[in-house]
Amino acid sequence: MYDPTVARLTYRALLGRRRALILGALPLLLIAISLAVRALAGADDQTAADVLGGLALATMVPIIGVIAGTGAIGPEIDDGSVVYLLSKPIKRPTIIYTKLIVAVAVTMVFSAVPTLIAGFILNGNGQQVAVAYTVAALVASIAYAALFLLLGTVSRHAVVFGLVYALVWEALFGSLVPGARTLSVQQWSLSVAQKVSGNDLVTSDVGLTTATVLLAVVTVLATWYAGQKLRSLTLAGEE
Repeated sequence: MYDPTVARLTYRALLGRRRALILGALPLLLIAISLAVRALAGADDQTAADVLGGLALATMVPIIGVIAGTGAIGPEIDDGSVVYLLSKPIKRPTIIYTKLIVAVAVTMVFSAVPTLIAGFILNGNGQQVAVAYTVAALVASIAYAALFLLLGTVSRHAVVFGLVYALVWEALFGSLVPGARTLSVQQWSLSVAQKVSGNDLVTSDVGLTTATVLLAVVTVLATWYAGQKLRSLTLAGEE
C-alpha cells in the first residue's frame, strides 16, 4: 500500500522551494510570537494554552493541512500530469495511501514540531500544555491531510474550499455556533489533548469517545472516497 516512487515525487512536489517557504512561514511566525509573549508576559500556563490553542491548533495546523493535503495530488490533476502516474502499473488505492502518508508526515513535521517548541518556549511544558497541544496537532494532522487530499482529488478549487472550512467553519462558526463544534476536527483533537493534559487548561466540547470515532471515520471515509474518485478519473481518461 506504499510506493516509494510515488512518495518521492510527492515529497518533491510538496517541498519545492516555493511551497516549502509557505509551509515554513507559519511555524516560524508561531515561534517568533511565542518568544515575544514569553519575553513580555513570562511563563504563564493559561497564556501558553491560549497561544497554542488560538494560533497553533486553530490556524497553523489546518492551513498547513490544506497546503500539504491538496498539494499532494491537486496540482497533478490540474496540469494533467496525473495521467502519466495513472498509466503506471500501480494500484489506485496505493497512490492515494502513499500520498496520504506523505501529506500526513509533512503536516506533522511542520505543525506538531513547532507546536512542541513553542509550548516549551511559552511555559516549559507546565501542566503538560505543550505535550497536550502537540498530541492534538498530531491527531489533527491525520484527519486534515485525509480531508484535504480528498478535496484535491474532487475539486480544482480545493485550496479555496479547504481554507473556507479551516478558517470560516472551524475558526468562525466553531467559536460562535455551539452545534458546529461537533463537526470540527479542531474540537476532536482538543478532546484528545484534554485527556493528555488532565486539567482545565485544555477543553473540548466533544467527548473523547465521540471524538476518537469521528476522527477515525472521517479519515477512513475520506481516504476511501479519494481512492474511488481517482479510479473514476482513470476510467474517464481511458474512455
